[in-house]
Amino acid sequence: MPITIELAPSGTQTAFNLKRWNEILEDPELARLPHRIETDRHGHIIMTPPPAPFHGQKQYRVASLLERLLPHGIVLTECPLSTSDGVKATDVAWVNSDRGSEVKTDVCLTRAPEICVEVLSPSNSVAEIREKVALYFEAGAREVWICNQDDTMHFYCNGDPNRHERSEICRDFPAKIEL
Repeated sequence: MPITIELAPSGTQTAFNLKRWNEILEDPELARLPHRIETDRHGHIIMTPPPAPFHGQKQYRVASLLERLLPHGIVLTECPLSTSDGVKATDVAWVNSDRGSEVKTDVCLTRAPEICVEVLSPSNSVAEIREKVALYFEAGAREVWICNQDDTMHFYCNGDPNRHERSEICRDFPAKIEL
């Protein structure tokens, strides 16, 4: 029997996410933890251990390539984003420079970066990544990129569930990153 999940209206969920995220940021005990923190749509905390150093190296490589190839924007790592399923953290993100004040003042973005990048870890499931891709598009991302375990890049553009050979925003981004 199919199950139907009723989601809160977008504005209500965003307000809830921001309130909960501020509570989390103000908690001194949580601030001491080295874990990555996200939330679900109910405000429950989801903690994962910090990724392996190699994961961070891939994040850095993707971020540095984005900064070089798209200098008219702002590159972010571990960027919190309010989604219909709570606050998620993109591994790497790129926003147009006209969103600079938003990046400087907001503790959590309410509109997705133009490009959201997930660097896969061995613990990521296919279902989890599919959900994140859908959540980022729903939140307004123009593109979602996946950096796979073998350093190949998968590009998803304009909400299309089919993989593209290259990014439409950053046509020169390589299909495989070199570390």
